[in-house]
Amino acid sequence: MNQSVDIRQLNELIESKSSFVNMLTQGMDQVIIGQKHLVESLLIGLLANGHILLEGVPGLAKTLAIKSLASLIDAKYNRIQFTPDLLPADVLGTMVYSQRTEEFSVKKGPIFANFVLADEINRAPAKVQSALLEAMQERQVTIGETTFKLDAPFLVMATQNPIEQEGTYPLPEAQCDRFMLKVKIDYPKKEEEKLIIRQNLSGERQDLKPILSVQEILEARKVVEQVYIDEKIERYIVDIVFATRYPELSNLSDLKGMIAYGASPRASINLALAARAYAFLKRRGYVIPEDVRAICHDVMRHRIGLSYEAEANNITSEEIVSEILNKVEVP
Repeated sequence: MNQSVDIRQLNELIESKSSFVNMLTQGMDQVIIGQKHLVESLLIGLLANGHILLEGVPGLAKTLAIKSLASLIDAKYNRIQFTPDLLPADVLGTMVYSQRTEEFSVKKGPIFANFVLADEINRAPAKVQSALLEAMQERQVTIGETTFKLDAPFLVMATQNPIEQEGTYPLPEAQCDRFMLKVKIDYPKKEEEKLIIRQNLSGERQDLKPILSVQEILEARKVVEQVYIDEKIERYIVDIVFATRYPELSNLSDLKGMIAYGASPRASINLALAARAYAFLKRRGYVIPEDVRAICHDVMRHRIGLSYEAEANNITSEEIVSEILNKVEVP
């Protein structure tokens, strides 16, 4: 009985604390037509303190979406355009020698912001991509001998194009694993595209004003942390992740030859965190299996290594995740 009272209180708390979700969504809708999944994913990353990798062909408003979200929140936003000649110091910052004082001082790079847009991240070589690793995982940056803590919230939102692979550097597995979600963005529907044309021809795109403070986001995150996850849901998450490592134990023997390596424990953690944030967006104080299923593809698609056999048969990690969701028993 106590549990149900707690849940009711939680639901009321979430109802009162989640009003900004509608405001943010409406703000994004003023600039971006369609792409509901993209907007939802950005909010999940924001609430669950996770970084997001967006993949889609050019012109699908990936950069615009991130920029719009940053405009709606009164926070520091920096954009880094990744290019083949970029250096780690261009991202993190470096030590600068002053002749006047005859001392080295730290010049901080664009990574020191609340929202960092890493545009076309796969255009820069691995040494630059790996410069982000410490910042993304530990929320800190080391320049010379000094380590600086990054301000919360700190969110890296990276974009990459799946086409034009000449002159690009695929993200290393360790880097991919640092992203909570990898969101694939598709073309808009016909009706949406008509509206996009109309909006751009009339030039009536609105300037977005901040409607949310950093403090309010940090408070909302505390509420998200209270969202209840039952032991059955935890077991369900672990079953899904284990099915990528040992498919034969989940009656998925035909997938064994398709998977080179399964998802890491980070996948389980991120599935739980993202499911909580998703439940919060749906104004619920507890996680249900549908929440896990809704975010499963975004959390898992970049964490499953495909074998040569899978690539030869044109089998994608999407299909593997769908197959696992169909087989693993839902609590």
